Amino acid sequence: MTAFTGTLPLVRVALRRDRIQLGLWVLALAGLMTMSANGFVGLYDTQQKLEETVAILAENPVMRAMGLASGANVGALVMLRALPIVAILATLMSAMAVVRHTRQNEETRRAELIGSAVVGRHAALGAALILVAGANIVLALLVAGGLMLNGLGVQGALAAGAAVGATGISFAGVAAVTVQVSERSRGATGLAAIAVGGAFLLSAAGNVLGSASPSGFVVHSAWPAWLSPIGWAQQMRPFGGDHWWVLGLFAVWSAATVVIAFALERRRDLGRGMVPERRGPARAPNALLSPLGLAWRLHRGVLLAWAVGVTVFGATFGAVSGAYEDIIAENPDAAEVFARVGGTEEPTEAFLATIIGLMATVIAAYTVPALLRLRAEEADGLLEPLLATSVGRASWMLSHVTVVVLGTVVLLLLTGVSTGLLAGLAADDVTGLLRSLTAAALVQTSAVLLLGGVVLAAFGLAPRFAGPIAWAAFAVALVAGPMVGGLVDLPRAVLDLSPFTHVPVIPAEPFEAAPVAVLLAVAVLLGAAGLVAFRRRDLVLQAGEGGPHPFALRGLRRPPGEGVAEPLPGA
Repeated sequence: MTAFTGTLPLVRVALRRDRIQLGLWVLALAGLMTMSANGFVGLYDTQQKLEETVAILAENPVMRAMGLASGANVGALVMLRALPIVAILATLMSAMAVVRHTRQNEETRRAELIGSAVVGRHAALGAALILVAGANIVLALLVAGGLMLNGLGVQGALAAGAAVGATGISFAGVAAVTVQVSERSRGATGLAAIAVGGAFLLSAAGNVLGSASPSGFVVHSAWPAWLSPIGWAQQMRPFGGDHWWVLGLFAVWSAATVVIAFALERRRDLGRGMVPERRGPARAPNALLSPLGLAWRLHRGVLLAWAVGVTVFGATFGAVSGAYEDIIAENPDAAEVFARVGGTEEPTEAFLATIIGLMATVIAAYTVPALLRLRAEEADGLLEPLLATSVGRASWMLSHVTVVVLGTVVLLLLTGVSTGLLAGLAADDVTGLLRSLTAAALVQTSAVLLLGGVVLAAFGLAPRFAGPIAWAAFAVALVAGPMVGGLVDLPRAVLDLSPFTHVPVIPAEPFEAAPVAVLLAVAVLLGAAGLVAFRRRDLVLQAGEGGPHPFALRGLRRPPGEGVAEPLPGA
């Protein structure tokens, strides 16, 4: 028996468990890249218009933070706008999958059951890494295929797919290290997310501090970009040179992080982390005596991180609104695209309305997982002790809903204020833009909360499938919404599936109360249905979610002479 005995059977288990969730991630990311390419192909009917757009993006230091210019062709422009976003999402997909199949298994005691069979010390981590590497390889092939379907070059498409897949694999190694450091899955995920944020900041700093070539179409990054895997993905320059040698940096990084992770795993106890949990105060604050205070304590860290992020991004987009006005003014085709998404032909209003809609979609990615924490608390058995006290199901659920709803409103408010303030300073109209963009952001609350209502209804009515249902609803809202569906001219019947399609596009359009009221009413009805169903159903714990018992897995046998372990309740 070796440290990796049982790895392949555990790969099959992990694939069976994650086939839907990981499959949706891969399809959504590949679809996002494909639709982005489709939106740009055919947009520029002359080379002069394309060169003008690339030159403006390459010369503006603030704009360089969001992407790296690599040439005056459509493929390079698609990479400039879409590659960083898809690569970052691939890192998050990979990190969360590794945590889910390692540290989360230790928290739920699955690892103890599996470990009692003929399974090596590193089998679980090895299986998680193999699964995530396979998912990223499939993602790379789909990304390349989607770009080729849009008529872009084969070599550049393959380089783009390789850049995305290699970035995801590199952060699987980072997550493999964080799960050894932290004792909790949330802590491991948080550390991995911090690493992703740091990598993006290094990449952005390197691009901002870089310089444009004499032609004005290529940006040469400064040294900080070479310290970041996200920066390496851009330095591969698909459709702008196709620097395949950069994959060697990914290989060295991934190998180093994996070796470190296995070394740390040998030196820690099962269920423990290299950094022990800090002891809390002897006496809990009075706020924790209420369900609302406990919910706030659980959500505040994530909410604070999101608040900082949306404020920075809102301020950044607001500051560069003038640069986009130049692009729109000089390029009628670009103006048509922004008018289609932003709802007006006025350049500044179209751009700002588009940015507010984009940020609202991003904030929905906070609301959905924040409400899914209800399911996590139930599945992990943390809810049972609370319900054994005087806390009722309704008060517990409503406390989390209250914190998440107020948090969503705060994030949208910060988005509107930060974008409006910087855009107002750039346009010398602080009062007007601050007021209109704050209103525009708050109006988006109705669409975001409708997705929250879907999560609550799924949690109450179909708890075992709450995660897939919630993320499927988010994917539909994104693909059918104005940011993607409106850009590629999807049929109106498809666009109507997204709640973001029905929100008034302020400041491009006047405010209309009817669609906002309808969206809020539907959100309330869905939430109420979820609450009523949750009060009437039994708790569904993680061990009772179905699937084979660990000892029944093919290829995992009990050591000779050892007794039969007691199965978990419901297994």
